[in-house]
Amino acid sequence: MDKFRMLFQHFQSSSESVMNGICLLLAVVTVKLYSSFDFNCPCLARYNALYGLGLLLAPPLALFLCGLLANRQSVVMVEEWRRPAGHRRKDPGIIRYMCSSVLQRALAAPLVWILLALLDGKCFVCAFSNSVDPEKFLDFANMTPSQVQFFLAKVPCKEDELVRNSPARKAVSRYLRCLSQAIGWSVTLLLIIAAFLARCLRPCFDQTGFLQRRYWSNYVDLEQKLFDETCCEHARDFAHRCVLHFFASMQSELQARGLHRDNACRSPEPPAVPEPPEVLDSGSGKAHLRAISSREQVDHLLSTWYSRKPPLDLAASPGLCGGGLSHRAPTFALGTRLSQHTDV
Repeated sequence: MDKFRMLFQHFQSSSESVMNGICLLLAVVTVKLYSSFDFNCPCLARYNALYGLGLLLAPPLALFLCGLLANRQSVVMVEEWRRPAGHRRKDPGIIRYMCSSVLQRALAAPLVWILLALLDGKCFVCAFSNSVDPEKFLDFANMTPSQVQFFLAKVPCKEDELVRNSPARKAVSRYLRCLSQAIGWSVTLLLIIAAFLARCLRPCFDQTGFLQRRYWSNYVDLEQKLFDETCCEHARDFAHRCVLHFFASMQSELQARGLHRDNACRSPEPPAVPEPPEVLDSGSGKAHLRAISSREQVDHLLSTWYSRKPPLDLAASPGLCGGGLSHRAPTFALGTRLSQHTDV
């Protein structure tokens, strides 16, 4: 259980690991779907190509869209692309890096489906059985063109009475299946070579731009995640304070109406007046959350976050909200001596 918890925390803290895990999961689901799929070619000249190409391309498109939906960085990339510049300039290199990362992970499952379909050959045989040149096979010499097209449409259906024991059907099916497998293995080899060259040749070039784009793309993702977590924390604290304020106001209203029952046998103890939350949390790290205490302030904060992201310079003090919100770290007097964090 401890190992599983550590693994879950690792995936939770690393967005890249989560995306890789989702990508692997989609690839496994793709293999399971294809292996459990019941392929039935219509064996009609008008619909063979439509059915075969549809099964070859439609599921990869659906898997590609699922990969985009499952990848959180796709939403972050669009938000970074469409956001106003504000106090922070937009770097097209970061957007290109995020787009490349999203597309690489989203294309994994569709490529697995296409390669499986090509190596299996059923979709290819169904789609291109009517496109075979009859002159390559001697068995069609005694057939009219209409008979040839009707026969070729029945090639994917080996159980059909017309082509069940026909050597011509086996020859055409074998020819198309070999062609499909050749294309599949060629695509697989090209992808492996491209990945190998990209991995081996990348260290030969300057890594400065790559490291910068990778760092800032991770920063944008983590910044948005931390902002969402902080908003959830503030919403929970704000709701807690609103509920406490409601109960306090109801208690005051009941006391004003004389509905508060006191024990006449003994002198009532003075009710403990709870300290305001600002006093309880004055020394905690929630002071910056407690400062936002109305709906108008929350709406203004959210609109400011969207329209004017803070500059990436912690040494500056721009005063984002008219001097009200500043992300600058607390400063100390020159003569103040820090008693903590002396070990470096």
